[in-house]
Amino acid sequence: MTIKSTELRSRVEPDLKESAAEVLAQCGLTLSDAIRLFLRQVVLHNGLPFEVKVPTAETRAAMEEARSITRARFGSGQELIDDLEKNTRSRKAR
Repeated sequence: MTIKSTELRSRVEPDLKESAAEVLAQCGLTLSDAIRLFLRQVVLHNGLPFEVKVPTAETRAAMEEARSITRARFGSGQELIDDLEKNTRSRKAR
């Protein structure tokens, strides 16, 4: 048996970690077991063990819109409201 001596760290949302741990426990696996299994499958398949598709133009546009929304910063609540109202008016005009 190989000695497991390398530590792997990853940041994920707490609720994702908890939900995944619950599902994996039902399968008799820990998070560490599942990560190890995933990495072995990556090596076996010489890539991701599932299909990853290139997003469509519509999906890419939605992703960009989401990114721009999260980057918005406002100095006050009123600035936020003014921006929301401006965007609402411009969408109605389309």
